Amino acid sequence: MTATHTADSRGTASTTTPAPRLGHSMSPRQLTMMGLGSAIGAGLFIGSGAGIKAAGPAILISYLVAGTLIIIVMWALGEMAAANPNSGAFSVYTGKALGGVAGATVGWLWWCQLVVVIAAEALGAAGLLATVFPVLPVWLMALAFMAVFTAVNLTGVRNFGEFEFWFALLKVAAIVAFLLVGAALLFGWIPSVASPGLSNFTDHGGFAPQGMAGIATGLFVVVFAFGGTEIVSVAAAETRDPARSVGRAVRTVVWRILVFYIGSIFVIAAVLPWTSDGLKSPFAAVLDAAGLPGAATVITLVAVVALLSALNANLYGASRMVFSLAERQDAPRVLAKLTRTRVPAVAVVASVVFGFAATVLELAFPDAVLPVLLNFVGSTCLIVWGSALVSQLVLRRRADTAGEALPLRMRGFPWLTGLGLALLAAIFAVGLVGEDSRIQLLSTFALVAAVAGALALAQRRRSAVTAD
Repeated sequence: MTATHTADSRGTASTTTPAPRLGHSMSPRQLTMMGLGSAIGAGLFIGSGAGIKAAGPAILISYLVAGTLIIIVMWALGEMAAANPNSGAFSVYTGKALGGVAGATVGWLWWCQLVVVIAAEALGAAGLLATVFPVLPVWLMALAFMAVFTAVNLTGVRNFGEFEFWFALLKVAAIVAFLLVGAALLFGWIPSVASPGLSNFTDHGGFAPQGMAGIATGLFVVVFAFGGTEIVSVAAAETRDPARSVGRAVRTVVWRILVFYIGSIFVIAAVLPWTSDGLKSPFAAVLDAAGLPGAATVITLVAVVALLSALNANLYGASRMVFSLAERQDAPRVLAKLTRTRVPAVAVVASVVFGFAATVLELAFPDAVLPVLLNFVGSTCLIVWGSALVSQLVLRRRADTAGEALPLRMRGFPWLTGLGLALLAAIFAVGLVGEDSRIQLLSTFALVAAVAGALALAQRRRSAVTAD
């Protein structure tokens, strides 16, 4: 690292050393697998049953709509991340397109969402594991999970990437095995087990027993299952050859959604009636229907892995986002400090401290803390996706006007970006109709207003100090 020479206000030369930067030790293999497994979490393994209960087999339409939206968002993020890999990702791109306050607001919203979800995932994984191995109390396992993955994140991005690689590989293997069992069950290839065929698509009220209202309700449930995919754009900043790596990771999103999500939901909806109690744990219920012993235990352990994978990734994403905010002076500067291994250790610790506190409070006051916090940040992913699409629309036009060559270009621009914004507007409209989702959306809007107001005030004060 070389020193640079500048002149101060008195005309004397001064020497400054550039601040250390994040490393680039994450391999393309790790980023690609992170892109493959980032959205395969508890939302699919456990939450998919809620969507089927809301819409019946027509939940497939909800998944196709939400899947189309996230594919467009990932292409938009991929284009911007390949051109400007930055740990602030969509926060930085929003700042460039819409102004510093908007960019910082999106960054802080995403950070708030992740640190709350970290606590929820630790408690969820501990609670599930306790049903299989009730040896240690839930609170102890939850705190142990957070301590372990804090240590993983403090040792360097390469270790984080390796953990995520194997976590994602295990989840992908579980989904592939499930699809194979489901295909064998539906085609009648399992001895002594009758195939349900496609009768559940016509019986029990038909394909859409709850009509368009059920599909709309299911859409708002489904969209949050895809939350977390955007972390690939954050990790691009620490990946070797980010332009090529991001492009490869984004391309996996398309077939992952079509095969893993749509395929899994098709199998579940075909095997289980939408009125079935087995939808509380849909994957386990399908495996039980196939006559596989120990299926519930296996799928519970896979769900635990999915939650721990998400905890690990969310801690990584939260620390990098608040590090980027500190670099832009939208967070305390101490959060931008790096260790010798180029890890923002203070940012990692600050991000997990809130998770520890929320976990302790939730254990002391069950169902009184996390539900309230999750209500405020539950719709944050929609704000992030919207900011990404608007930013890509603005920045792409600027690049095209200036004649800039982009390493990765989103096809179908601007029509696909417009389609993504239209789908997002429809989801907001659906959410405002439902009572529970309306409360969640309005809570998130209130949080957006509060964060934006605080950042605008802080920026005004900084400007006044600079002027003085």
